[in-house]
Amino acid sequence: MDPSPFPPEDLVRYARHLSLAEVGLEGQRKLHAARVLLIGAGGLGSPAALYLAAAGVGTLGIVDDDLVDLTNLQRQVLHGMAGLGRAKVDSAAERLADLNPRTRIERYQTRLTSGNALELFRDFDVVVDGSDNFPTRYLVNDAAILTGRPSVYGSILRFDGQVTVFGMAGGPCYRCLHPEPPTAALIPSCAEAGVLGVVPGIIGSLQALETLKIVLGVGTTLAGRLLHLDGLAMRWRELAVRRDPGCVVCGDHRVQPELIDYDSFCGLAPAAPTSAEISADALAERLRRNQPVTLLDVREPWEWEIAHIPGSVLAPLSSLEDRVGEVARGALVVTICHHGIRSLRARDLLLARGVEPVLSLAGGIDGWAAAVDPNLARY
Repeated sequence: MDPSPFPPEDLVRYARHLSLAEVGLEGQRKLHAARVLLIGAGGLGSPAALYLAAAGVGTLGIVDDDLVDLTNLQRQVLHGMAGLGRAKVDSAAERLADLNPRTRIERYQTRLTSGNALELFRDFDVVVDGSDNFPTRYLVNDAAILTGRPSVYGSILRFDGQVTVFGMAGGPCYRCLHPEPPTAALIPSCAEAGVLGVVPGIIGSLQALETLKIVLGVGTTLAGRLLHLDGLAMRWRELAVRRDPGCVVCGDHRVQPELIDYDSFCGLAPAAPTSAEISADALAERLRRNQPVTLLDVREPWEWEIAHIPGSVLAPLSSLEDRVGEVARGALVVTICHHGIRSLRARDLLLARGVEPVLSLAGGIDGWAAAVDPNLARY
């Protein structure tokens, strides 16, 4: 066999790797032969993809069905202004090809589902989970365990982040850490709570580091250890995560041998409004008929400045309890937030203080923009 699979210029490119005893030419060959699947080309996937391509990983698969949006650019450094409106997988592939043309990019402009995950995972060596929601995290975990692939997990919110490795031999999986999903209404998204742009850069880079160690077979991975970053205090904490022998996916007696409906498992709100909600179309019809209604927007002022429904009143959830007396009584009150989570909490608060009837706008201002007023800015 030729002692080097690389043209001379690539020996120069990877010179700093070749000088590492833990990598060397044989390690660089391993990287070149590796196939890594990235779930998401967003905040975590951006730095992970950049460093994996730069390191010489031979094939990167990218699964993402989203388009590049202006709100992404604050943290998703894989994309730029030229990519606005383009598929993230296309924007990512173009940037990575410029960084390292020797890395092959396989694009999957689709949502990861129970129907395609196993087939996808079987074709790769390591899975990097850059997802931002609980159904996908459970799906990634279960598919990785069922196909015998290690998954490198990361998550971020506000100034905090965490990273670990699941699915290594004898190690835990995501379900060992979180056997049951949290109540959706209690967990804010990054869109609602915010995230400092550099935090996913830190966590995504650590995901790339763990992935490279797995491929190279060097060092000690984070399997069995959850590394947590408190960015405000600049403190790292390490928490032990042990494999649960009773885990339904990776335990001694597997009781879930196949993928499931992860949206239902995580208790996501159904598409149709619940009895606590009013749909965007129903509210629009009520307004068209001039039926009495008080629109109470419980988002923050900066969100209100981006978009709001004409005639609504701003009363941020953080100060709503002190302003209950200002809410008009008698007419229907409709609480409004970004996606319909905070507005449900606002509804509960108002009902507890004797304000009724109250309904939450299903899907929030974003659902209103999608169904009723496409001219509203979305964020």
